[in-house]
Amino acid sequence: MRGRLETREAAPVRRYEAAVREFLDIALAELQTLRKRLTPGYFDRAVELILQAEQRGGRVHVTGVGKPEHVATYIASLLNSTGTPAYFLHGTEAVHGSAGQVLPSDVVIAISNSGETQELKETVATVKRIGARIIGVSGQPHSWLARHSDVFLYAGVSHEGDPLNLPPRASVLAEIYVLAALSVALQVEKGLTRQQYHLLHPKGRLGQLSSGNDSSSG
Repeated sequence: MRGRLETREAAPVRRYEAAVREFLDIALAELQTLRKRLTPGYFDRAVELILQAEQRGGRVHVTGVGKPEHVATYIASLLNSTGTPAYFLHGTEAVHGSAGQVLPSDVVIAISNSGETQELKETVATVKRIGARIIGVSGQPHSWLARHSDVFLYAGVSHEGDPLNLPPRASVLAEIYVLAALSVALQVEKGLTRQQYHLLHPKGRLGQLSSGNDSSSG
């Protein structure tokens, strides 16, 4: 009917909306706080340790237990694609034989938010006995992992961002943030070119972009 105003029902407010907004705000704030700690030269010792190991024929391994295990697989893949050969080292299988992939000249990046995870402590102790050097990544600067690392990188947060403050969320983002930054430092220090990146990543969208044969551009 003319003149009749159409009414539209308001979308219901989901009970999770406030929690989601709070998580996003907390995560951004935590990363901004962490950023302030990553001062010039922060990654120098880690970069030098890895470059020196490579000069001796050593390799990089990345390990973690629980959620950091998934961070470790991503970081190993990222390092590989940006010019630093890296291997994922299973955080618990290492003490059941997988530590055999580690040589005395190698570097192991060990990730643990608490720095006290028992399985990771055993893995770190094992590869140290082999002779490997340790880059520890943790949210606790006074943890066991921090004390037993040759180089320590802080990746801490004060709140995970959800009502329980237990499931790893912001801490996982912090670990990725710090180690992705380390990968940038290594990439730039090594002078990785677009052509070299294409050699490592020849297929897919990134392969097209790095080759300069992007048919969708223009």
